[in-house]
Amino acid sequence: MACLFSGRVLIRNNSDQDELDTEAELSRRLENRLVLLFFGAGSCPKCQAFAPILRDFFVHLTDEFYVLRAAQLALVYVSQDSTEEQQDLFLRDMPKKWLFLPFEDDLRRDLGRRFSVERLPAVVVLKPSGDVLTLDAADEIRRLGPACFANWQEAAEVLDRSFLLPEDLEDPAPRSLTEPLRRCKYRVDPAARGVRGRGRGGGPRQEGGAEGGAVGLF
Repeated sequence: MACLFSGRVLIRNNSDQDELDTEAELSRRLENRLVLLFFGAGSCPKCQAFAPILRDFFVHLTDEFYVLRAAQLALVYVSQDSTEEQQDLFLRDMPKKWLFLPFEDDLRRDLGRRFSVERLPAVVVLKPSGDVLTLDAADEIRRLGPACFANWQEAAEVLDRSFLLPEDLEDPAPRSLTEPLRRCKYRVDPAARGVRGRGRGGGPRQEGGAEGGAVGLF
């Protein structure tokens, strides 16, 4: 997963804005985790309404005040803001464990094209391998809250920390009775996987039909 950001800098959303600028640091934060790419903008009303929902979703899974140990989950805010001030204001009340790209990094826009983001807000869920689990989980997060993480974890076969149960590798048994259903639900069309290597013209629209250009997208 760290290879998606290889050669780039990710910044922690804490008061010191610590930079993750080495492969080792990126790996520690991203490897063997489900990674959420949150595409949003401070000037987007739908994003403003969704951000507290996503914040609570993330905190309830990663803050050990709520759980015995943090879920294997990372979130990268991929800003579609038109100014750095808008980006900073949007992140001000978001969790300190969130990561984000520097405003001047063009990867912000490249990722939107790579994953075919057409409207805001959008949450792309990536497996630890970097493959797409779902291209937009925003509605699922609204409906199910933290409960949807277990579905993603099972579908993505994320290892529980460093422990791996013995399995017959020739014909592994389902991890639960619902695993086949989850695999089917989160199967991404092969054509969709190809978006990782292809760009598309135009930027995402804010939900409600406004064109992304209104907030300086792409």
